[in-house]
Amino acid sequence: MSSMDPGSSSSQSNLNSHENMEGPTSDNTGANGPKSEHILELFGFDSLVNILGLKSMTGEIFQAPSSPREGEDAPPNYEHPPQSSEVKLGTMMGVLVPCLQNILGIIYYIRFTWIVGMAGIGESLLLVAFCGLCTFLTSISLSAIATNGAMKGGGPYYLIGRALGPEVGVSIGLCFFLGNAVAGSLYVLGAVETFLKAVPAAGIFRETVTQLKNGTSVEPIETPSSHDLQIYGIVITILLCFIVFGGVKMINRVAPAFLIPVLFSVVCIFIGVFCARKDYPATGITGLSLESFKNNWASDYQFTNNAGIPAADGKVYWNFNALVGLFFPSVTGIMAGSNRSASLKDTQRSIPIGTLAATLSTTALYIISVLFFGALATRDKLLTDRMLTATIAWPVPAIVYIGIILSTLGAALQSLTGAPRLLAAIANDDILPILNYFKVADGREPYLATLFTAFLCICCVIIGNLDLITPTITMFFLLCYMGVNLSCFLLDLLDAPSWRPRWKFHHWSLSLLGATLCIVIMFLISWSFTIVSLALASLIYKYVSIKGKAGDWGDGFKSAYFQLALRSLRSLGASQVHPKNWYPIPLIFCRPWGKLPENVPCHPKLADFANCMKKKGRGMSIFVSIMDGDYLECAEDAKTACKQLDTYIEYKNCEGVAEIVVAPSMTEGFRGIVQTMGLGNLKPNIVVMRYPEIWRRENLTDIPSNFVGIIKDCIVANKAVVIVKGLDEWPNEYQRQYGTIDLYWIVRDGGLMLLLSQLLLTKESFESCKIQVFCIAEEDSDSEALKTDVKKFLYDLRMQAEVIVITMKSWDINGEGNQQDESLEAFTAAQRRIAAFLADMKEKAQSNHTPLMADGKPVVVNEQQVEKFLYTQLKLNTAILRHSRMAAVVLVSLPPPPVNHPAYFFMEYMDMLVENVPRLLLVRGYQKDVVTLFT
Repeated sequence: MSSMDPGSSSSQSNLNSHENMEGPTSDNTGANGPKSEHILELFGFDSLVNILGLKSMTGEIFQAPSSPREGEDAPPNYEHPPQSSEVKLGTMMGVLVPCLQNILGIIYYIRFTWIVGMAGIGESLLLVAFCGLCTFLTSISLSAIATNGAMKGGGPYYLIGRALGPEVGVSIGLCFFLGNAVAGSLYVLGAVETFLKAVPAAGIFRETVTQLKNGTSVEPIETPSSHDLQIYGIVITILLCFIVFGGVKMINRVAPAFLIPVLFSVVCIFIGVFCARKDYPATGITGLSLESFKNNWASDYQFTNNAGIPAADGKVYWNFNALVGLFFPSVTGIMAGSNRSASLKDTQRSIPIGTLAATLSTTALYIISVLFFGALATRDKLLTDRMLTATIAWPVPAIVYIGIILSTLGAALQSLTGAPRLLAAIANDDILPILNYFKVADGREPYLATLFTAFLCICCVIIGNLDLITPTITMFFLLCYMGVNLSCFLLDLLDAPSWRPRWKFHHWSLSLLGATLCIVIMFLISWSFTIVSLALASLIYKYVSIKGKAGDWGDGFKSAYFQLALRSLRSLGASQVHPKNWYPIPLIFCRPWGKLPENVPCHPKLADFANCMKKKGRGMSIFVSIMDGDYLECAEDAKTACKQLDTYIEYKNCEGVAEIVVAPSMTEGFRGIVQTMGLGNLKPNIVVMRYPEIWRRENLTDIPSNFVGIIKDCIVANKAVVIVKGLDEWPNEYQRQYGTIDLYWIVRDGGLMLLLSQLLLTKESFESCKIQVFCIAEEDSDSEALKTDVKKFLYDLRMQAEVIVITMKSWDINGEGNQQDESLEAFTAAQRRIAAFLADMKEKAQSNHTPLMADGKPVVVNEQQVEKFLYTQLKLNTAILRHSRMAAVVLVSLPPPPVNHPAYFFMEYMDMLVENVPRLLLVRGYQKDVVTLFT
C-alpha cells in the first residue's frame, strides 16, 4: 500500500476541468499541456494527472475508497469533497497527549498506593511489568498495522476488520465500544468519589464508617456513600452528554488543557514524596525509609469490604489475579492516537512514535512510583488512606483533587465522544442490520449513538462500585488488544505482497506473545468474565456471519486460505490420485441443448444432480456455459452472465464455481475448457450434461455433431462422462424415491458407476432405494461364475447390492411382450431414418463426385455393422424395460462413438438405448480406478 491516502481529489471534477481547458473558450492551453495529454491517452487509461491531480503533491489528501459489498461493483469514488478547515495534528498533540490523558488516570491517584500496600513492592513491580509488556507488544503490533497504508475512521475496528475480516472486526469493535462506554462510567465515578472525598459536606447521604482495629486502637475510616456516587454520577454524565452534543471542536480545543493539571499534580506528588517526614504530613507516613521499603516488599493479601478497606469480616478477598483486573485499566488508552487518525498529518509516523512514547513513559512512571510509595508509608497507611497521593502532595492536597477531577472528566468526555463514533463507524459500514439506526452522514454528529452510549454509562454508574466495574472494562479492552495482536501475527506470518509496513520493528512471534498475554491476563482476572466476553464476541460473530452483508475486504484470512490452497495444490502434485482419495469434480455443462428463460442461467435440475454426486456436500462442482461469439465483443456480456450463474448456484445451495467461456463455436469452446480448466489434480474429472432429447423434435441438425464431438473430446482428454436422460424429472432433496437403483454394468469403468450409486444412496431422496447390479454374460456357462465373482467384488468394496446376470441367449427379440413391441417400433423407425440419411449421403457424394461425407469428414459406412450396433442397443433397451421399468434411476455404460460412423448414426443408437426409459444415466469411466478393495 502507498502511504498516501487516495481519495480527496476527484477524477470527475479534474476531467471536467480538463475538458473545459480544451474547449474553444479556454485561453489557458499551454504549448506542452495538450500535447502531453494526447500522448498519455495513447495508453488507453486516464492519466495519473487526471485521476490523482497535481494538487495531491501539495498536501491535498484523497479519500480511500471503501471496500465493495459482495456482488457489487466498486467504481472509484472521485467526487471532490468539501475543503476542510480542520487543522491537522502532529505527533505531540495528535497522539502523545491523547494517549497520556487516557492512560494516566483515576487508578493511579486513588488505587495505586492501595495496590502497593496489598501486593507489596515486589509483586507490584511484577504487576506493572506484566501489564506494561502486554500493552507494549500491542503498541508494536498497532504500529505495524497502522503503517501499512492509509487509515479511515473507526480506529482499532478499522484495523482489525481489514486484517481479520468484517465478522471479527464487528464483534471485537462492538466489545471495544462497550469497553469505552463502561470506561466513561469509571471516570465519572472516580471524579465523583474524589470530589466527595475533598468536600465531605457535599454528601447527601450519611457516609459509611468502618472500624479498623489496629492493635488496641479503634480508628474510624470514612468513605463516600454509594447513593451519593450514583446521584452525582448520573448528573455529571447527563451534563457531559450535553457538552458532547455541543460539538467536538470545542472538546478538541480544551482537551490538551485537561492534561496540564494531571502532569502538574504528578510533579506535586513527587515533590511531596521527597518532602515527607515521619508522621508528616499525616500519621503513618515515614518518608523515604529503607525500613518501610523492606516491610512493604512482600505481599499482604487479605479480606476487605466493598470499599477496599481491610476488615476481618470482609466479603472480598484480594490476590494477584484480582489486582491485575483492578490495575490493567491504568495502562489502557494506547488506541487514542489511532482513533484520531483522520486528524493526523502523518499517521504512519505519528502513531508508532506517539503510542510507544506514551506506553514507555507511563510504564516507567508506574515503576518509579511503586518504589517510592513502598518506601514512603506503613502498610496500614497504604491500605487505609485511599487518597494518599493527595495527602502527601505539595503544597496542598487540593492540587491533586483538582487534577484528578479534571483528568477524569476529560477522559470521560473522550469516552463519550469516541465511543459513539466507533459505533457509528460500524453502522456506516452497513454490515450489521440492527445497527442501521446509528448511521450518520459524513460530517454529522452521531446523536443517537451518543444517547445510547450515555444510557450505558448511566447504567454502569448506578452500580456505583468502582472495583466491580474495572474488571468488565479490562475484558473488553483485552479483547481489542488481542485482536490487534492477532491481526499483526496473521499478516506478518502470511507476508503477502501488500504487507509492507513502514514500521520495521515487528515480528510475528512478538504479536503472538502479545495475544497470548492478553488471553492469559483475561483468565487470570476472572475465568467467568472471560467466558462471558468471549461468548458475547462469538455470538456477534455468528450473527454477522448469518445476517451480515459484509463483502471482501482483503482480510488476512482470505490470504491464509489462498496460501493454504496453493500449498495443498502443490502437495497433491500432478500424479495420479489414489482411489481412496478420489473425489468427483464434475464439470456441469449448463446450457448445451435447448432454450431456457433469460433469467435462468442453468437448468434447475443440474444443480440438484450435482449435489447428488457429493458425499455430505463435500466437493466442488464447476458450472460452465459456452457463449458463441468473439471474445473482444462479448467479454462484458460474459462477465454479467458469470455473475448471474454464480448467483444462481448460490441460490441452489450448491458448492461450486461458475465459468463462462466465449468461443466461435461450442466445439471449440469445449475443447478449450477440457484442456485448460483446473490446476494439477484439481481439474474436473467428470463431464456432466443433459441428454439432447429435443434434437429430432426441433430439427436441430448441429446437435449430433456437437454431442458426439464432446464425448470424443472427453475420451481423448481422459475425462469420465455422465449424461442425464430425463433431467426434467430428476428429484430434488425433498422428493423421496422408492424402488431400486439399477446398474447395467457392461464394461470396466474403474468402478465409477458403482461409486455413483453409493453417492446417490447418501441423499435423502434416494436413501430408501436398493441397488441392483445387472451383469452381461455372453455364455450360459459363465453366468454363475460371473455372479459369484461380482458378489465377492462388491463385498470387498463394502457395497450392498443384489447381483443379476443376464445372458445373451435369453434375449430373443421374437415372441416378447408389449415392452418389446414398443422397442421394435422404435427399432423399425430408426432403420428407416438411417436408410434415408445414408441414401441422401450417397446422392450428395455422387452429385459432387466425392466420397461419402458426414460432419465435414469422409466416412466409411458398413451397413451390416450399423445394423449390428442398432440391434445391440435394441437388446439393451429391451432388457432395461423388462427388468427396470419401475426403477428410481437406471445407470448404463455409455458406449464410445464408433469410428467412421456419422454422428447422426450414434444419436440413433443412443435414442434406441434410452427409448421409453424415464430416468437414466449414461456413464463412461476413464482409465483410473475410483474405488479400491483395500483399506
